[in-house]
Amino acid sequence: MTLAGLFVPLVTPFTEDGAFAPDALETLARSHLCDGATGLVALGTTGEPATLTSPERARVLEICARVCAEFDAPLIVGAGSNATAASIEAVTALDGRIAAALTVVPYYTRPSEAGVIAHFHAMADQSPVPLIVYNIPYRTGRTLSADTLLELAAHPNIVGVKHAVGAIDDTTIELMRRRPADFAVLAGDDLYLTPLLALGGAGGILASSAVATASFAELIRAWREGRVDEARALGHRLSALSAALFAEPNPTVIKSVLAVGGRIPAPTVRLPLLPAGKNAAEAALIALDEFSTAGY
Repeated sequence: MTLAGLFVPLVTPFTEDGAFAPDALETLARSHLCDGATGLVALGTTGEPATLTSPERARVLEICARVCAEFDAPLIVGAGSNATAASIEAVTALDGRIAAALTVVPYYTRPSEAGVIAHFHAMADQSPVPLIVYNIPYRTGRTLSADTLLELAAHPNIVGVKHAVGAIDDTTIELMRRRPADFAVLAGDDLYLTPLLALGGAGGILASSAVATASFAELIRAWREGRVDEARALGHRLSALSAALFAEPNPTVIKSVLAVGGRIPAPTVRLPLLPAGKNAAEAALIALDEFSTAGY
């Protein structure tokens, strides 16, 4: 299985009083796919899965799987934790409607790189769906070398990585140089989408695309089609928007923008997150207006 293109990580809409809003989620899912997304990501960090109840998580999956089936679009689902046995249980519960599981590098316990490899191999050996490694050291406390990532890439049931290391560093360049042709490196840091695409990245899982889906889809398409000057110009403008949307913890500012646009009922998030501050929310709306005014 090869993954390429734009995958939009869905927010989980809530009402003003904090209740899950399933109709708004379905409308969002449809709009992202209509606007050119390749597929969707459910229960990723952007969806606040740690604050959802088990019935809410099941409802999110049900809605997203149904919408993706209607569009013949792949659905990626966040699954797994820093406990290997629990992670295996989570991925083995996934069914054939799921294209891949997005599985985070074990966090907080900070295992050795050999332990990370053993963790993902144990999952991949039993998972009924392919795995995408979520490599995000600033959240997990565990930096992975290029050799470790390439050893994971060699497993037949590990098909890609969401690469969110906060830079285009030596590891990223080495990974892109040596990766197998069928191993997808997907940008996970919105600000570094353009340089990763220039190095040959397959696409991205990008929270910012929730408010500008068509433009992010076009950016990825432009790089893949070799329209370099056009892609570079669009990438510069989208980076300014992404910076504004990440001024406070994700997805607080994104939810504020979506709520102002009437796309979700409220900017509500669940504790320990707090709603975006007024200044950050207003700055993001200004950035979106300037981006839209520029003709994108």
